[in-house]
Amino acid sequence: MDIDNVTYCRDIETIHDALVGLRAELQRRIAHSDQHGDCDDLPRLTVLLEVAHHTLRQLTRYGERVSQANDPKTSPAVDALNELLFAGREARMHVLFGGQLDTTPLGVFAREQFSTVVLGRVTTRTWSRLAPQIHPAPKSSTRPGRLHVVQGTTAHPIQVLLLTDAEATDWAAATAAGRI
Repeated sequence: MDIDNVTYCRDIETIHDALVGLRAELQRRIAHSDQHGDCDDLPRLTVLLEVAHHTLRQLTRYGERVSQANDPKTSPAVDALNELLFAGREARMHVLFGGQLDTTPLGVFAREQFSTVVLGRVTTRTWSRLAPQIHPAPKSSTRPGRLHVVQGTTAHPIQVLLLTDAEATDWAAATAAGRI
């Protein structure tokens, strides 16, 4: 189902092109901020990268396949994502990762760009990798939708909404239309 103001990229080539396009939008917004002092008059953009660790590996391999001899070694899409992580918030562009954050294609400092980490039903090994400042790791719940939100040195237990696909689509459409 198509939703106004939502772009869903289904294959790695489209994801690659979208991220490279978002880099151009980031540069446009930074220039706008330089000229006007901020980006408050521009709409907020949210980028959600599902199954991020796998998608990043695919983007890296795709970049290697399509690169020319003199191109940089880093995938243009992964490089663009790095730029979004480091400069996007100032330009009202925000990145949400779904899945485990594998820093190999992004670099060691990328994880530090996430001020909030949401963990649910993870192993202690994953907890210690993604939120090492919280020790010991809180006990996981088997109840659907029970998660922990980590900000700084605090882990907050929360219950998230459990929506059907239709409910989630309706919510996304209402949000995109400004009704929520």
